[in-house]
Amino acid sequence: MRDPYEVLGVSRTASEAEIKKAFRRLAKKLHPDSNQNDPKAQDKFAELNSAHEIIGDKDKRAQFDRGEIDAEGKPRFQGGGFEGFQGFDPRTAGAGGGRTFRWSSGGGGAGTDDILNDILGGFAGGQSGFSGFGGMGGGRQGGARPRSRGEDLSATVAVTLEQIFRQEKVRVDLPTEKTVEIAVPAGTRSGRVIRLRGQGWPSPDGGPAGDALVTIEFVPHPLFKVEGDTLRLELPVTLDEAVLGARVRVPTLTSAVTMTIPAGSSGGRVMRLKGKGLPTTVGGHGDLLVALRIVLPETIDPELETLMRRWQEEKRYQARGPEFEV
Repeated sequence: MRDPYEVLGVSRTASEAEIKKAFRRLAKKLHPDSNQNDPKAQDKFAELNSAHEIIGDKDKRAQFDRGEIDAEGKPRFQGGGFEGFQGFDPRTAGAGGGRTFRWSSGGGGAGTDDILNDILGGFAGGQSGFSGFGGMGGGRQGGARPRSRGEDLSATVAVTLEQIFRQEKVRVDLPTEKTVEIAVPAGTRSGRVIRLRGQGWPSPDGGPAGDALVTIEFVPHPLFKVEGDTLRLELPVTLDEAVLGARVRVPTLTSAVTMTIPAGSSGGRVMRLKGKGLPTTVGGHGDLLVALRIVLPETIDPELETLMRRWQEEKRYQARGPEFEV
């Protein structure tokens, strides 16, 4: 193999940070998954990986600089034995120029696997058929070791009807101490769960993060009740408004509008304001249903009482049908 300094394109006096930076840059450039049309891509990447295993490790770099090991990490005969020798693996001896000796790293530098996992993530995990990056030089072979996925997490966000109507984004505080903004889809009902991909707990070994499952809960409104995309409002009206008719102001989720109450309206009559409800899945908004509720004055005026007694004697009418005669 070529001189590892030459492979990484750094000088022999390069710092650990410079070596690490060069390896990161070349790993992205030479990774086989990014060079699928290059038949030599795997060999180039293996050479890069092996070079970094030598000079990216403080102890091995020192051994190489002193001439104790060669560019493949094999010991050079020094007359005093093989310093640093830990064992012989017959499975890899002489196979494709792979190492026949296993050397301890001594913890001097950043591990190649750790760096590759960091900069390539799942991309480097196994699509090219590698079993970890330590085997790129001809050693360990076989299927890729899959990284485990992080666990999903649950969160709840309270949303007002005004936010739903305006289709505003809402802020969600996740258990991971992250805050994200989400769009609440039109047609959402209270209790709906929205999945945020990759916003869950991180993987313990560099795999993909889990998802965040966010439950939407509507904040109870003091005026409106939700019935799907429709809103319902109970509107108090006076006796004279119900009898004589009137134009009254009716609140909505945006602003008040004027509605005409026909003369002779009974309590419980329902009137419809189109497009004043919640957003629908097919576009537009549902309606606002306004139910009239006749409210008498807190204190009955003697004149009103006299009128009602005369009305009862002279013009009494039946409000309840026979089905109420039990």
